Amino acid sequence: MHAISTAPERVGDNTTVRSPGMRVAADAPISFDSGRLFNGAQVVRINHGDQEYRLRQTRNGKLILTK
Repeated sequence: MHAISTAPERVGDNTTVRSPGMRVAADAPISFDSGRLFNGAQVVRINHGDQEYRLRQTRNGKLILTK
């Protein structure tokens, strides 16, 4: 499984790089392309604190988040 870092790296002009190739304004919400996030998989595990969540793609292209 690939980890996605959300630790910002300042690059100037109020721009932040959060992962390779991703530049966003420092005050903008983080945005991920689902294809890149899933990377061909149907399920992505997300660790949040001491909880694990699963983000799943359905056959109809919907996303379902479960604990």
